[in-house]
Amino acid sequence: MPENTNHAIFDPKEFLAKVGEAKTILAFRKDEIVFAQGDVADTVFYIQKGRVKVVVISEQGKEAVVGILEPGQFFGEGCMNGHSLRIATTTAMEECLVTAITKTAMVAALHDEPKFSELFMAYLLTRNSRIEEDLIDQLFNSSEKRLARLLLLLANFGKEGSPQPISPNISQETLAEMIGTTRSRVSFFMNKFRKLGFISYNGKIEVNSSLLNAVLYDKPEIKRGL
Repeated sequence: MPENTNHAIFDPKEFLAKVGEAKTILAFRKDEIVFAQGDVADTVFYIQKGRVKVVVISEQGKEAVVGILEPGQFFGEGCMNGHSLRIATTTAMEECLVTAITKTAMVAALHDEPKFSELFMAYLLTRNSRIEEDLIDQLFNSSEKRLARLLLLLANFGKEGSPQPISPNISQETLAEMIGTTRSRVSFFMNKFRKLGFISYNGKIEVNSSLLNAVLYDKPEIKRGL
């Protein structure tokens, strides 16, 4: 019997980039909500272009930014784990192109396509590691060091390719919410980092490798204590 070549040539990213059964491509404008906290959860999303902000709102109405997602990342996958309602609100931070896949189609793709399953598992493992690192960061590092680490992450330090400028769409208020401090403290630290040559402004925020060295080697310029 001839080998089924469909699996041999299956490209998971190409699969995600095309419209298909139970799979649609959606465009979102800046500040447009993809889904809101409390909405029915029955779809998984994959970012092709743009950045998406994840916000959780408490019963008292307090908001906290818990993540900024980039191209190549999934979100809304909680529906695969029994969540019937969304536990966060996701908003486009700029023009975004997103693939939406129904839960049923997602389960089928994971079952039938090993390469797609590998891609999704790699994302989940990376995200789990990031959550653990974020928890350690919150428990043991000062707000100044948390900001330094966040800037390095947003600039893609440690990933393949050159570091990228941070979009001006990510405000100081958003940075403050992500590290659990006030906007005034973030403003103070950002000015300090700029004076020390760790970052520079040119429409976007350019993060220099000197900031990475200061964090890695616990330089006294960045305080560790709470």
